[in-house]
Amino acid sequence: MFDLSGKVALVTGGNGGIGLGLALGLAQAGARVAVAARNEAKSAGAVEQLRAAGSTDSFALPMDVADEASVQRGFDALAERCGGLHILVNNAGTTVRKPVDQLALAEWQQVMDTNLTSAFLCSRAAHPLMKRAGGGKIINIGSMMSIFGAPYAPAYGASKGGIVQLTRATAASWAVDNIQVNAILPGWIATELTDAARSQVQGLNERVIARTAAGRWGQPKDLAGTAVFLASAASDFVTGTAIPVDGGYSIAA
Repeated sequence: MFDLSGKVALVTGGNGGIGLGLALGLAQAGARVAVAARNEAKSAGAVEQLRAAGSTDSFALPMDVADEASVQRGFDALAERCGGLHILVNNAGTTVRKPVDQLALAEWQQVMDTNLTSAFLCSRAAHPLMKRAGGGKIINIGSMMSIFGAPYAPAYGASKGGIVQLTRATAASWAVDNIQVNAILPGWIATELTDAARSQVQGLNERVIARTAAGRWGQPKDLAGTAVFLASAASDFVTGTAIPVDGGYSIAA
């Protein structure tokens, strides 16, 4: 029931960090994975890893997920190349670490467009392809900031809170089309993005380790199993959920 053989998956921001970890998990379960991102050289390297993991027909899909026309071109190209789409992972994300009073409107908009508007645009573009296929799976990547607040992440937190509500609304709307929509809320995962946070936010590393029951930072591969579950037939009656994958961070007193 976890076999993804014959399924086509698109992962936004799938050329590094959490996105690549998710893409590798889907590839190892048998999916053909399209990596949608702007950095073509980085995407080429990711595709090599996916092919080495067994997804020999995976490929890169140039796309600016915050641009409506670019998203539509990418999904049109995907449909022409693969004939359809079964799994969409809305993972692309960015942040600007400033408190509200220091955040420029352009910085706020950049984070919202990349993290939240992109999920709307990609989900909307995926819908007709999935409906034509008789159903599909959409996995939106939220964050611990979907639950908690942080003084240095107002735009990021707002966008990730929005991801959970977008997940619920889309799940309720598209259940009739046999499309399940769920979210994963990663805890503190070691990536380029969080490496920068550790250097910028004093004491962050120590606080994360102290609060996380597992006693460590997560790795991108720690998210792969949940993604495969939500992408597979095993989750056909699961929709509108937001699942923390955080080593116990969110349950700490």
